[in-house]
Amino acid sequence: MSRIYLSAPHMSGLEQEYVGEAFRSNWLSSVGPNIDGFEAEFEALIGLPAVALSSGTAAIHLGLRLLGVGPGDQVLCPSFTFVASVNPVSYLGATPVFVDSETTSWNIDPNLIEDALRERKLKAIVVVHLFGQSADLSAIRALAERYGVPLLEDCAEALGATHEGRPLGSSSPVSAFSFNGNKIITTTGGGMLVTRDRKWAELARFWSTQARDAGAAYSHSQLGYNYRMSNVLAGIGRGQLRVLEERVQARRRIAFAYRDGLAKVGGISLMPQASWGRHTNWLSCFTVDERAAGISRDAIIAALAAQDIEARPVWKPMHLQPLFEGAPIYGGAVAEGLFKRGICLPSSSNLSSGEQQRVIDVILELAGASPSAKRVGEQEVAHA
Repeated sequence: MSRIYLSAPHMSGLEQEYVGEAFRSNWLSSVGPNIDGFEAEFEALIGLPAVALSSGTAAIHLGLRLLGVGPGDQVLCPSFTFVASVNPVSYLGATPVFVDSETTSWNIDPNLIEDALRERKLKAIVVVHLFGQSADLSAIRALAERYGVPLLEDCAEALGATHEGRPLGSSSPVSAFSFNGNKIITTTGGGMLVTRDRKWAELARFWSTQARDAGAAYSHSQLGYNYRMSNVLAGIGRGQLRVLEERVQARRRIAFAYRDGLAKVGGISLMPQASWGRHTNWLSCFTVDERAAGISRDAIIAALAAQDIEARPVWKPMHLQPLFEGAPIYGGAVAEGLFKRGICLPSSSNLSSGEQQRVIDVILELAGASPSAKRVGEQEVAHA
């Protein structure tokens, strides 16, 4: 049996049309019609000007710089996230201030954000939409407006998700997306910055190409970066964007099939589906109550690994990372609990029903439960 990966790239075949044109026209570098087209099509999707970049991390970095973050500033960040959400704060010489999660969506807790806003002078707030689900944006946006602190939305894990019917990233000053190989759509490596200000988009585009001033000479008056996406990768993105909705529906179907297939094992619970928007379930995340399930999260990961199936814990909180030892933290118990009990199961949008049943059967056997009479593939997509 072949290895089952956590979240593998899923090509549609449409990508070849755009990539082939890039090769035929010899537009292979950081300029070309695919970059222009990808940005225009992404703008049509989100509703804001878009800048195609080399990674989601680059988008966060440039976004924070657009917000004026610099040495000595403090930036509020969720503790429960991937390190790429926070590293750009350090790139700019600023200090991250961490905030715990709430239990409704696992995202940053608005109540603790307010505590930090009362006590500190903050330059920006980074809101991460984890595992395909929106944070409580209405509450967070109200706080940001009241205290005059701008938001940056990290949508790296949540393209295709919504909040109150609107795409994530469509309502904040700056937002960042990722097209890494494990994301819901991919350019193999890449990201996108979106912003409400078209002049900011032009400035980010300028910075992303080494901030080369106009003219024949290689003249530079500002600090720049080698952050622009290539025309070839943008072609992959254009093909992928055309199947985004299919990928979202596949990921949701997989998550709910796990939920139903594992229902007879008490104590294994799907990540909550918050009422304020559509969760893409980019990764199928569960918590394992060892006492109720009779098995631990780590035992499940080990049993799956023995069958050549990739699974992993959810994110290790930033306030527990040696890199950020001593950083300020508001709360922390929720993120710590999720890290202790949370597991990500294989979630590739091209995961077959047979492969998913392999995953489920390993867990059922480990828990001493008999195989489910209703096999994967018979369940309908639930509407949480």
